[in-house]
Amino acid sequence: MNLTSYVDSLRREFLAAAEVVGTEVLGPAERLVAPLEASVRLTLLSVLSAAADEISRELVPGAVDIRLRGGEPGFVVLAPPAEPEVGALVDTGAEPPAGDGKGATARINFRPPGALKTRIEEAAGREGLSVNAWLVRAATTTLDGGSHRTARRAPSERQNHTGWVR
Repeated sequence: MNLTSYVDSLRREFLAAAEVVGTEVLGPAERLVAPLEASVRLTLLSVLSAAADEISRELVPGAVDIRLRGGEPGFVVLAPPAEPEVGALVDTGAEPPAGDGKGATARINFRPPGALKTRIEEAAGREGLSVNAWLVRAATTTLDGGSHRTARRAPSERQNHTGWVR
Protein backbone atom coordinates (compact mmCIF):
# COMPACT_ATOMS: atom_id res chain seq x y z
CA MET A 1 0.00 0.00 0.00
CA ASN A 2 1.52 3.27 -1.09
CA LEU A 3 1.01 6.00 1.54
CA THR A 4 2.46 8.74 -0.68
CA SER A 5 -0.85 9.54 -2.39
CA TYR A 6 -2.59 9.92 1.00
CA VAL A 7 0.18 12.13 2.40
CA ASP A 8 0.17 14.25 -0.79
CA SER A 9 -3.60 14.63 -0.59
CA LEU A 10 -3.35 15.81 3.01
CA ARG A 11 -0.58 18.25 2.03
CA ARG A 12 -2.76 19.73 -0.74
CA GLU A 13 -5.74 20.09 1.61
CA PHE A 14 -3.59 21.74 4.29
CA LEU A 15 -2.11 24.25 1.83
CA ALA A 16 -5.53 24.98 0.31
CA ALA A 17 -6.91 25.71 3.80
CA ALA A 18 -3.94 27.99 4.53
CA GLU A 19 -4.45 29.83 1.23
CA VAL A 20 -8.08 30.54 2.12
CA VAL A 21 -6.94 32.22 5.34
CA GLY A 22 -4.59 34.50 3.42
CA THR A 23 -1.34 34.67 1.51
CA GLU A 24 0.54 35.73 4.67
CA VAL A 25 -0.32 32.31 6.19
CA LEU A 26 0.59 30.33 3.07
CA GLY A 27 4.36 30.83 3.48
CA PRO A 28 4.56 29.46 7.06
CA ALA A 29 2.15 26.66 6.12
CA GLU A 30 4.43 25.57 3.26
CA ARG A 31 7.36 25.47 5.69
CA LEU A 32 5.34 23.31 8.12
CA VAL A 33 4.29 20.72 5.53
CA ALA A 34 7.68 19.03 5.09
CA PRO A 35 8.36 18.42 8.83
CA LEU A 36 4.80 17.17 9.33
CA GLU A 37 5.09 14.55 6.57
CA ALA A 38 6.97 12.04 8.79
CA SER A 39 4.40 12.47 11.57
CA VAL A 40 1.54 11.96 9.14
CA ARG A 41 3.12 8.75 7.80
CA LEU A 42 3.69 7.45 11.33
CA THR A 43 0.09 8.25 12.28
CA LEU A 44 -1.20 6.44 9.18
CA LEU A 45 0.94 3.39 10.07
CA SER A 46 -0.51 3.44 13.60
CA VAL A 47 -4.04 3.55 12.21
CA LEU A 48 -3.32 0.64 9.86
CA SER A 49 -1.77 -1.35 12.72
CA ALA A 50 -4.79 -0.75 14.95
CA ALA A 51 -7.10 -1.79 12.09
CA ALA A 52 -5.11 -5.00 11.56
CA ASP A 53 -5.38 -5.80 15.29
CA GLU A 54 -9.13 -5.17 15.27
CA ILE A 55 -9.66 -7.36 12.21
CA SER A 56 -7.47 -10.09 13.75
CA ARG A 57 -9.70 -10.22 16.83
CA GLU A 58 -12.60 -11.06 14.52
CA LEU A 59 -10.65 -13.69 12.55
CA VAL A 60 -9.69 -15.91 15.50
CA PRO A 61 -7.75 -18.18 15.09
CA GLY A 62 -6.61 -16.47 11.86
CA ALA A 63 -4.95 -13.06 11.89
CA VAL A 64 -4.00 -10.04 9.81
CA ASP A 65 -0.52 -8.55 10.19
CA ILE A 66 0.87 -5.35 8.78
CA ARG A 67 4.45 -5.43 7.55
CA LEU A 68 6.75 -2.76 6.21
CA ARG A 69 8.67 -3.51 3.05
CA GLY A 70 10.66 -0.76 1.41
CA GLY A 71 9.09 1.77 3.76
CA GLU A 72 5.56 0.93 2.61
CA PRO A 73 3.01 -1.04 4.63
CA GLY A 74 1.38 -4.22 3.40
CA PHE A 75 -1.21 -6.55 4.88
CA VAL A 76 -0.56 -10.26 5.37
CA VAL A 77 -3.51 -12.54 6.08
CA LEU A 78 -2.60 -15.53 8.22
CA ALA A 79 -5.25 -18.14 7.51
CA PRO A 80 -6.51 -20.39 10.28
CA PRO A 81 -5.19 -23.95 10.30
CA ALA A 82 -6.65 -26.42 7.83
CA GLU A 83 -8.01 -28.51 10.70
CA PRO A 84 -11.60 -27.82 11.71
CA GLU A 85 -12.07 -25.41 14.60
CA VAL A 86 -13.65 -26.44 17.84
CA GLY A 87 -17.39 -26.38 17.20
CA ALA A 88 -17.08 -26.50 13.40
CA LEU A 89 -18.98 -29.06 11.37
CA VAL A 90 -16.92 -32.05 10.25
CA ASP A 91 -17.81 -34.06 7.14
CA THR A 92 -18.73 -37.50 8.46
CA GLY A 93 -20.39 -38.66 5.26
CA ALA A 94 -23.78 -38.18 6.87
CA GLU A 95 -26.53 -36.02 5.43
CA PRO A 96 -25.60 -32.31 5.88
CA PRO A 97 -27.83 -30.17 8.09
CA ALA A 98 -30.37 -27.82 6.56
CA GLY A 99 -28.67 -24.89 4.81
CA ASP A 100 -25.21 -24.89 3.33
CA GLY A 101 -23.38 -25.53 6.66
CA LYS A 102 -20.78 -22.82 5.95
CA GLY A 103 -19.77 -20.97 9.07
CA ALA A 104 -22.01 -23.15 11.22
CA THR A 105 -21.18 -23.31 14.89
CA ALA A 106 -22.20 -25.56 17.75
CA ARG A 107 -23.41 -24.45 21.13
CA ILE A 108 -21.99 -25.74 24.40
CA ASN A 109 -23.39 -24.82 27.80
CA PHE A 110 -20.35 -24.05 29.92
CA ARG A 111 -20.86 -23.33 33.62
CA PRO A 112 -17.54 -22.54 35.27
CA PRO A 113 -17.25 -21.59 38.93
CA GLY A 114 -17.55 -17.83 39.50
CA ALA A 115 -13.83 -17.36 40.19
CA LEU A 116 -12.86 -19.15 36.96
CA LYS A 117 -15.41 -17.12 34.98
CA THR A 118 -13.84 -13.93 36.31
CA ARG A 119 -10.34 -15.12 35.36
CA ILE A 120 -11.54 -16.02 31.84
CA GLU A 121 -13.15 -12.59 31.39
CA GLU A 122 -9.97 -10.86 32.58
CA ALA A 123 -7.77 -12.93 30.26
CA ALA A 124 -10.05 -12.23 27.29
CA GLY A 125 -10.04 -8.52 28.11
CA ARG A 126 -6.23 -8.44 28.30
CA GLU A 127 -6.05 -9.91 24.79
CA GLY A 128 -8.81 -7.69 23.43
CA LEU A 129 -11.08 -10.65 22.64
CA SER A 130 -14.63 -11.59 23.49
CA VAL A 131 -15.00 -14.38 26.04
CA ASN A 132 -16.29 -16.70 23.31
CA ALA A 133 -13.36 -15.94 20.97
CA TRP A 134 -10.91 -16.40 23.84
CA LEU A 135 -12.47 -19.78 24.80
CA VAL A 136 -12.39 -20.98 21.16
CA ARG A 137 -8.74 -19.96 20.88
CA ALA A 138 -7.83 -21.56 24.23
CA ALA A 139 -9.57 -24.82 23.33
CA THR A 140 -8.02 -24.90 19.84
CA THR A 141 -4.55 -24.16 21.21
CA THR A 142 -4.90 -26.85 23.88
CA LEU A 143 -6.19 -29.48 21.47
CA ASP A 144 -3.52 -28.66 18.87
CA GLY A 145 -0.70 -28.79 21.40
CA GLY A 146 -0.09 -25.06 21.60
CA SER A 147 0.59 -24.51 17.88
CA HIS A 148 -1.48 -21.30 17.59
CA ARG A 149 -0.40 -17.77 18.37
CA THR A 150 -2.20 -16.48 21.43
CA ALA A 151 -0.60 -13.11 22.12
CA ARG A 152 -2.72 -10.21 20.94
CA ARG A 153 -2.17 -6.63 21.88
CA ALA A 154 -5.05 -5.13 23.83
CA PRO A 155 -6.51 -2.05 22.11
CA SER A 156 -5.60 0.10 25.13
CA GLU A 157 -1.88 -0.78 24.95
CA ARG A 158 0.40 1.88 23.51
CA GLN A 159 2.40 1.10 20.42
CA ASN A 160 5.93 2.42 20.27
CA HIS A 161 7.61 3.10 16.96
CA THR A 162 11.26 3.90 16.46
CA GLY A 163 13.24 4.72 13.37
CA TRP A 164 12.85 7.21 10.58
CA VAL A 165 10.49 7.83 7.71
CA ARG A 166 11.44 9.41 4.44
